Amino acid sequence: MTRHIAVVDLGYGDAGKGSVVDALCATAPRRAVLRFNGGAQAAHNVITASGRHHTFAQFGSGTLQGVPTHLTRFMVVDPLALSAEASALGNPYHLLTVDEDALLATPWHRAANQVREQRRGAGRHGSCGMGVGQTMAYALKHPSAPRVGDVRSPARLRARLAQVRSVLTEEYGPLPAPPLPAVVEAFLAFGRAVSIVDWNHVATLLREGPCIFEGAQGVLLDEWRGWHPYTTWSTTTFGNVAALCDDFLRLGVVRTYTTRHGAGPFVTEAPLDLPEAHNGVGEWQGTFRVGHFDAVAHRYAVEVCGGVDGLAVTHLDVASPALQMCTSYEIEGARWDRIAPGEFKDLSHQSALTALLSEACPGDLHRPADWPAEIGAALGAPVLLESHGPATGHKKVHASLLTAAPKSVPSHR
Repeated sequence: MTRHIAVVDLGYGDAGKGSVVDALCATAPRRAVLRFNGGAQAAHNVITASGRHHTFAQFGSGTLQGVPTHLTRFMVVDPLALSAEASALGNPYHLLTVDEDALLATPWHRAANQVREQRRGAGRHGSCGMGVGQTMAYALKHPSAPRVGDVRSPARLRARLAQVRSVLTEEYGPLPAPPLPAVVEAFLAFGRAVSIVDWNHVATLLREGPCIFEGAQGVLLDEWRGWHPYTTWSTTTFGNVAALCDDFLRLGVVRTYTTRHGAGPFVTEAPLDLPEAHNGVGEWQGTFRVGHFDAVAHRYAVEVCGGVDGLAVTHLDVASPALQMCTSYEIEGARWDRIAPGEFKDLSHQSALTALLSEACPGDLHRPADWPAEIGAALGAPVLLESHGPATGHKKVHASLLTAAPKSVPSHR
């Protein structure tokens, strides 16, 4: 029987989650793709067999296969960005449901996010500039932060949007954003276009058929487990999935080479001159960086996730002879083959790791003869999906991925 599968990036993002989700949706019937973290800053690239390309942000990466999307309560929903994405996809609103409790990102959140990042100067954290973190931060301070369900009440929506505008302009100064009435009308139009549901909808979807949980960004950027402060305001492990579903297969995604978009520690970074069709220098994220496969960092990601049942390895078509696998670090004269996790939510431990990893360099490096086999051995899990190119047809999905029973491993978030 096909199981529910959760797809999580074991790196810094950009490992190919979108193409993996698309392949899983093409391989067997799926009731829905459930997005469980992040927001409009996601960039999940899918290329169909016919050559159609779309970079998914809020719609699930199974949309081109006709699979419905559900945006769970853990999502930050940006109605303006969603409208633009829907238009590019042919307005498939009939395939979309949204949890009423999901936070709403506004133009003021986005503008304040960009101002805050600009003020950091050379010390930028690597924000995507979409306001997702700003929305989360605002909600922690203001219980009346706007949520999707507010679009059903024009008066309440207007009051809450006005409060966002007032609070953020007081803190950051004048912010470039559309007039309040225009934003209210756009958000109300969003409410008319989508199907807004309550928390019971997830259980209904899970009962009706096998689902895919699609994560955003990567575990090494997790708000609690990444290298603080170069992290996201989002839980990127399986933690949110475990809050929504009791029984799912944990699929971790890695490339044959490790990548990072923007600032922060990157021990195996190297001038490998690897091709990158869909990533480059971003105004807010900064430079797209590449390096040798970092087995040490990916092992850490597996550990703080509570383990994985299997791996999806992408970019197996990249054949650079300079590409190697790093299985240990050199830090202050000592060899590290494991990064020890701290207690959950211990940001002082994560900051100390950031300082250590900023001074680390690769220790043991070698060129694998069989990339899938050696990646599986290094991370302690079987490779269940192999990707030898960007398109749907370049994926090899192992039969065991469709039938394997998940481990009963608690999530350490």
